[in-house]
Amino acid sequence: MQKAIPALLMRGGTSKGPFFNAADLPSDTVLRDQVLLAAMGSPDRRQIDGVGGAHPLTSKVGVVSLSQREGIDLEFLFVQVVPDKPLVDTTPNCGNMLAAVVPFALETGLVQPQGEETTLRVLTLNTDMSADITVKTPNNQITYQGKTAIDGVPGNSAPITINFLDTAGSVCSSLLPTGHEKDVIDGLEVTCIDNGMPMVLVRAEDVNRTGYESVEQLNQDTELKTRIESLRLKAGLAMGLGDVSQKTYPKMCLISKAKQGGSLSTRCFIPHVCHEALGVLAAVTVATACVLTHSVAHNIATVPSGQIKQLSIEHPTGEFTVELEVDEKDPQKIIRAALLRTARLIMRGEVMVSESIWK
Repeated sequence: MQKAIPALLMRGGTSKGPFFNAADLPSDTVLRDQVLLAAMGSPDRRQIDGVGGAHPLTSKVGVVSLSQREGIDLEFLFVQVVPDKPLVDTTPNCGNMLAAVVPFALETGLVQPQGEETTLRVLTLNTDMSADITVKTPNNQITYQGKTAIDGVPGNSAPITINFLDTAGSVCSSLLPTGHEKDVIDGLEVTCIDNGMPMVLVRAEDVNRTGYESVEQLNQDTELKTRIESLRLKAGLAMGLGDVSQKTYPKMCLISKAKQGGSLSTRCFIPHVCHEALGVLAAVTVATACVLTHSVAHNIATVPSGQIKQLSIEHPTGEFTVELEVDEKDPQKIIRAALLRTARLIMRGEVMVSESIWK
C-alpha cells in the first residue's frame, strides 16, 4: 500500500523540487524526514525511485504554511535532500526555492491575490530570515509570463522581487563569524562570511588555479577538491559551526577578477560539487564580501560607488546581479539586499510513499 501526499513540482530560480503544505506532512521531524527521503528517492545517486533530480540543485524540497506570527504571512522550511546519502539538511537557506513560495501559496489557495501585484512577508524557518516577496498577479491570478531572464534558466518569465530583511549571521553567530574580514586558515588567506549563506572565499590564484576553469574541470580536479575540503573543515571550526564533515555548509568559493564586465568571478562548491550557477544567498554573501574593504574579495572586485550598489557576480553559466544598500554613516554595513528571480509551476499531483514508513 502507498500513501498519497499532495504536492506541486515547482522551479524556484535555478533550483527545482516538490513543494508541500506543512499540514500534509508528518509533524514529527524524524518521520517527516523519512517521508521526504522516500519521496525524493534517496539514498540513491540517480534517485530513480523518487521525484528527486539526482543533483543538489534538483534534490530540494519546500514546505509552506500560513503563519500565526504577527507581521508574517507565510512560513517556509527549505529541505536539502542529499541524493546518494540518507541525509536531510534543514540548516541552510535557499533563496532560489524561496522564489516559489508565494506562487505555491497562491496556487494552493493558502493566500489570495492582492491585485495586479501581491507582496507577502515570508519567514524562512531554517534561519529565522524574513523577506518581502512580490509576484505579478494580473486579474488577481498568478502569472508566469514575462520578460525577465535569469542565467541558468531558459526563456523569460514574470519577475519575482525578493527583498531580504535580515540575512546577516543566518547560520553563524554574525556576519563575520571569526570576528575578522580576513583570516589565514590552513595556510590560505580567506574571508569567512555569512550574509544569508555561510561561505568561505579564497582567491583562485592562491590555490594555483585561474578561477575561470569549467565546472567539469573543477569537478575532476581531485587535488583541488581535497585541498578545499581540508580548508572547509578547519574553517567550519573557526566559524563556530563545529564538525562540518556531514554538513552541506559552509559553501566554498574560488574568486577571481571579473571576466565578462561584472564585479567578480566565482566558482562555488556546494560543498563538494562545483555549482554550474550560483545560489541566491551565496550571491548576496559574495557581493557583501566585495564591499568589505579588508576581505579577500575587495581588492580584486569592481565595486560601484554610492549608497545603493548593484554588483554583478559572475558564475560559470552567466551572472547574478545583487542590489545592496549600505548604511550612509557606515558604508560597510549592509541594510538591505534585493534581487530578481523567476519561478514556475511545473506539475500538480500527489507523491506516492510507501505506508510502511509510517509504521
